[in-house]
Amino acid sequence: MYRTSGSVVTAALAIIIGGIQWAGAGRMALPATLRAGQQHIELGSPTLPPFAYTAFCLRYEVDCLLRRSFRGGPIRLTEDRWAALQEVNRAVNLAIAPTRNELGLAGEEWVINPDRGDCNDYAVSKRHELLRRGWPARVLLLSEVVVSSGEHHLVLLVRTHRGDFVLDNLSPEIKPWSRVLYRWVRVQMPSRKLWARIDGKGA
Repeated sequence: MYRTSGSVVTAALAIIIGGIQWAGAGRMALPATLRAGQQHIELGSPTLPPFAYTAFCLRYEVDCLLRRSFRGGPIRLTEDRWAALQEVNRAVNLAIAPTRNELGLAGEEWVINPDRGDCNDYAVSKRHELLRRGWPARVLLLSEVVVSSGEHHLVLLVRTHRGDFVLDNLSPEIKPWSRVLYRWVRVQMPSRKLWARIDGKGA
């Protein structure tokens, strides 16, 4: 698969984000509080991460560091932070051209800011951009789900005091975790390199 250099894509992403910030300033209202008991996804027993994640961490060590910021709970969702989530979700969705992985596990590779990619590349690119902006790693959790077709899919789960929200390349809208039509499989653990099993479902 042909990929442009990271610096070119990063520059393009910065231009897109800048344009979105200018066009959308002041138009993004904070989401309403979710019903009690649905705000945060419940993490189950520890499990091994996807093999592709382990390979990703060998290539992008900084993005996988266990940081001091893992201590603490969900981040407070201010208007500025909600706007930032909207900007990053939309900008990355626009910057990467969708390309289907036809090789299955043999072709699985998670790359930050490629010119073309699949769901894995979108998710790690969004997480990378939010880390770059100073968001704590403990609230940016890569998550494996199963879509209605039965295919496995990667999204970014963001933990806030108003609930856990899903940044997804298949949707322009950021939704609460409990309102996406996916079956949840496993999620990064906030304080360990292991992932956690998820028994609950979305909408």
